[in-house]
Amino acid sequence: MKILFSPFSPYVRKCLVTAHELGLSERLQLLPSNAHPVQRDREIIASNPLGKVPTFFADDGRVLYDSRVICEYLNDLAGGVLFPAPGAQRWDALTLQSLGDGILDAALLARYEDVARPEPQRWAEWRAAQLDKAETSLAHLNARPALLEGRVDIGAIAVGCALWYLDLRFADFGWRDRHPQVAQWYDGFGARPSMRAEWSL
Repeated sequence: MKILFSPFSPYVRKCLVTAHELGLSERLQLLPSNAHPVQRDREIIASNPLGKVPTFFADDGRVLYDSRVICEYLNDLAGGVLFPAPGAQRWDALTLQSLGDGILDAALLARYEDVARPEPQRWAEWRAAQLDKAETSLAHLNARPALLEGRVDIGAIAVGCALWYLDLRFADFGWRDRHPQVAQWYDGFGARPSMRAEWSL
């Protein structure tokens, strides 16, 4: 199995954390990539018309994208429980995954405003509105600590990777002071070997 890799992509990290939790890390080969929102990588597009990472190559030749599909494939391959069986727990995990992915989507748009858009065209209000999506999402979780407590599933992984990315790219966002319940949860979840692992080519 192979995956197009970027060390700073939170969605690639989400797949790698999932693989680690499932005991599949050693089977997954990392491939170099150069994804960019403007200067699109034609080599990626040849396999994934969206031109994005993660793009995953299964041993049977199947190409999978995006992270939600890749993570579920890995869970199925390993016979894992990161995606609960159909029922209430599954809907809770998938909804939490959507919240984590939504934080990441917003954070990436804010990041692109900083690094991909020419400075005279940058829109401060747009950037602030994207980060406000992260703020309201973390406020939602902070007010409902039971949504995160004690779980190790795709929802927790998605939120954990979102918090990792906020720390990586928006150190001045300072979310911990405003959301201490989330910070306490992340102190524990972020200490898992899968979350602490470092990947490189």
